[in-house]
Amino acid sequence: MELPKVITGQESVEDAAHPVNALIAFYKAFNARNADAAANNWAREYSIAMSNPIGGIRRNWNAIREGYGKIMQGKARVYVEYHDYNFHQFEDIFYVEGRERGALVTDNIQLGLKIRTSRIYKLFGSEWKQVHHHGSMDNPELLQRYQQAI
Repeated sequence: MELPKVITGQESVEDAAHPVNALIAFYKAFNARNADAAANNWAREYSIAMSNPIGGIRRNWNAIREGYGKIMQGKARVYVEYHDYNFHQFEDIFYVEGRERGALVTDNIQLGLKIRTSRIYKLFGSEWKQVHHHGSMDNPELLQRYQQAI
């Protein structure tokens, strides 16, 4: 099966049971600023972790939720799409590594975003849930401006 070249959250794939749908659901929730749907994409184990440009390593859902709250409920609007990625699947785990591109917009600022991104999902029963996310920016000036805007 051919996977979408770019994931924005608006895609569909031929196989409705394919695990990539969990990734598509995440980007749909993120880009719509839907915190409940984004929360549903994550596992609730203590060992889950997120390390990305909003600052530091966040472990467990409460810390991750607080980080997403800064993005989804703040004054800045962030849109990203996932591209140039590879999909790797094993029995009960899949991961993707690639790039996000997009923009952060406020009343005063517009930043073009380029983020190296990986996400790991684990199968819990019949549902794929995110257990790890790592994102990083190559440009330190862009990272600082992003963090200040958030």
